[in-house]
Amino acid sequence: MSAPPPVADADAGRCNMWLLIQLRWIAVGGQLMTIVVVNFAMGVRLPLAPLLLAPLLLTALNLASVPLLHRRAAITNTELTAALLADVATLAWQLHFSGGIANPFASLFVLQIVIGAMLLRPWSSWAIAGAAGVALALIAIAPVPLALPPRFDHPFKLYLIGSLICFALIAILLVLFVTRISRNLSDRDAALASARQRAAEEDHIVRMGLLASGAAHELGTPLSSLSVILGDWQRMPALARDPDLAEDIAEMQAAVARCKAIVGGILLSAGEARGIAPEFTTVRRFVDAIVAEWRASRLPGTLDYVDGFGADVPIVSDLALRQVIGTVIDNAADVSPDWVGVTCRRERDELVIEVADRGPGFAPEMLATFGQPYRSTKGRPGGGLGLFLLVNVLRKFGGRAAASNRPGGGALVQINLPLAAIARSEATP
Repeated sequence: MSAPPPVADADAGRCNMWLLIQLRWIAVGGQLMTIVVVNFAMGVRLPLAPLLLAPLLLTALNLASVPLLHRRAAITNTELTAALLADVATLAWQLHFSGGIANPFASLFVLQIVIGAMLLRPWSSWAIAGAAGVALALIAIAPVPLALPPRFDHPFKLYLIGSLICFALIAILLVLFVTRISRNLSDRDAALASARQRAAEEDHIVRMGLLASGAAHELGTPLSSLSVILGDWQRMPALARDPDLAEDIAEMQAAVARCKAIVGGILLSAGEARGIAPEFTTVRRFVDAIVAEWRASRLPGTLDYVDGFGADVPIVSDLALRQVIGTVIDNAADVSPDWVGVTCRRERDELVIEVADRGPGFAPEMLATFGQPYRSTKGRPGGGLGLFLLVNVLRKFGGRAAASNRPGGGALVQINLPLAAIARSEATP
């Protein structure tokens, strides 16, 4: 019996159809075993041709349903109702050729009614109950009787034994089924809670984007004024003759230029920059640029970069992705100013970037809430947004981020990004 695929959404219909398929396999095995025991071990001659037709039809139904489930994103209530009606019909067919309503296994109709009540909408549940009632009425009309051998001189005792077996079968299947239904409901609730959490996070990101865009607009004018003033200072002969002061002014000008670039990047990410084409690059140049920009603004020798990616891949550079990776490196440098390790490698079809530091590492509660906003060990108001943005930007690309503590001390943040999400196709100019 094939295992169901992992449940990634809240589609109860697909989960319930998988349950019906599994129960149907159990029914097929039980029917075949019962036919073999009764016909060959007990010596009760059964009409094998019609009785074997039912498990064959159920097997064909299962084999047709499995590929359908792999192709379909959802299963409707009508399809579940039709599947249960098919089970009711095959059970009625077998009971008709094995004693009719006098067969103790006629109680299995109760199991199908209970399953219908748990899985289907009210009208469908009543339809299954009505179909079971009609089936019982039909098998009571001229059923094919069982020809018991003479040694079974107490048919009622045999009926009681069959009733006990049927009761045990119903009890076991109901416990298994209800337990699995409860697990499906828990998975659905967890998926819905995750969807609500994601919606709340996306709403939070939108509000943050609006605030960042507004702040960028407000900062643009004073930064431009500072750039003009510093440019004037650089051209003043009195200041130019002082090497130390000239060097300080140059560093200030570079810092202002970087602030203007950051502001421009915020506006570009918010969609307010026009006429700027996407940057076509490669994985190696993309990561090298992040490392080079970071090294230019920090003390030399503090970043240890290892490039183990292998054959380069053309990609379309994304500014938001570049910013959040830079934020992770900045966070590592804040707690480990003397050393930060960055490793780039390829694992199958993913780009993997690891950022390590020699700081105190993550607290257990931080690891448990990694990526949630305002969870930070720095104690600053509004802290923890960098990792929050990292997780959500990666999610947009189908990637993921994970945090852990290094055995020798310090923290490690691993970024996994599918190359297909950023790869540049051959048709891209």
